[in-house]
Amino acid sequence: MAKTAFITGASSGIGEATARALAARGYHLILVARRAERLDALADQLHTAHGTTSTVLPLDLRDTAALRMIATAHPDLFENVDVLVNNAGLVRGTEPLHEGNPDEWDEVIDTNVKALLRLTRLVVPDMVKRGSGHVIMLGSTAGHWVYPGGAVYCASKHAVKAITEGLRMDVHGSGVRVSSIDPGLVETEFSEVRFRGDEDRAKKVYHGFHPFSPADIAETIVWCIERPQHVNIQDIVLTPTAQASVTMVKRT
Repeated sequence: MAKTAFITGASSGIGEATARALAARGYHLILVARRAERLDALADQLHTAHGTTSTVLPLDLRDTAALRMIATAHPDLFENVDVLVNNAGLVRGTEPLHEGNPDEWDEVIDTNVKALLRLTRLVVPDMVKRGSGHVIMLGSTAGHWVYPGGAVYCASKHAVKAITEGLRMDVHGSGVRVSSIDPGLVETEFSEVRFRGDEDRAKKVYHGFHPFSPADIAETIVWCIERPQHVNIQDIVLTPTAQASVTMVKRT
């Protein structure tokens, strides 16, 4: 019987790459993101390439009412999940805290922290009941170090780090594994979202060095999942070779 992976933020970037990597390993996928057309296209591609079956959930995870409705109508979607990949996340702007937009702060916190908590609450109880399962949290180097203009985003990723550590303690002895993957610069739509659609500015973030690709991070996620059951990778912090810290990047 195929294992099941529940992946948020699956329509692009690390989420999409993780879906592709797990599809190649025969997983059934539950794909969650806001952009339905991208999810449908991805599900079709994975079925053609690997025979993978996918359940597509077009959903903004900040919409708690919609998530509650789905959980009530389809509780089976949150049961028998072998791997939960809490990948959905974003950031808006680089303004100093005292010049920031509180509405954008809400978007960041609601997506990066609250949605992660709610989904984890829905999926993990059945893992504990079964005595198996693996929760993968997508953290960030921003969850270890703070940088100028990143106070709210860094706070959200510090929260993810704390939630991950707390969850690991809460499920201790149950057989459920909990891991955090904390990458540095990955070339995705992340910077384009941060700069509110300014593609030229976003491209400059990754100019002059070799950043991670989403596939690099997906490979790391798969490596954690495929460790023997008695091995739990608690936290991996990884950066491109050109990146020494959140603020130091060697460019050509």
